[in-house]
Amino acid sequence: MGYESNIRQTYYRCFEQLVNVPGFTFGTRSTQPPQNKLNALISFGNVLCYAACLSQIYHAQLNPTISFLHEPGSRRFSLALDMAEIFKPLLVDRTIFRLLNKKGIQPRDFVRELDGCLLKEAGRKTFVRVFEERLKETIQHRHLNRSMSYQHLIKLECYKLTKHLLNMEEYQPFKAWW
Repeated sequence: MGYESNIRQTYYRCFEQLVNVPGFTFGTRSTQPPQNKLNALISFGNVLCYAACLSQIYHAQLNPTISFLHEPGSRRFSLALDMAEIFKPLLVDRTIFRLLNKKGIQPRDFVRELDGCLLKEAGRKTFVRVFEERLKETIQHRHLNRSMSYQHLIKLECYKLTKHLLNMEEYQPFKAWW
């Protein structure tokens, strides 16, 4: 967890340069509530990613409260947090880049309230639409030699974890090859 956290913080320090859109400065990562527009987008996107992972965890009939990276808890779906770590850069971050670079979300889509910065309803709808499009996008899987959606890749990751837990094969985490 410590290595992952340090790497993510280094990545976030470069986030503003990757986005480079006027009106969207990053500063540092802040949550509960997010303190600026980019943090609001990351937090909202992460929630969607957790939900997408949780859905596939249920399809694979895994227990979402038992995890391997995050602290397990009976009232927390920590396995979804673990799975989301793999897919956040592919799903959340690229959705943010797409929305900002194509001006799908503007500074006017945010409101300052509850001592933080939040997406307005229109911004949330736009983000959800583009995120769902991203989940449906397909890639050519290099080992299975067939086209599959990002949503199916999450399910495939759950099945790999199941096979590992049943001692059928060693778990090899998903790595983007493109």
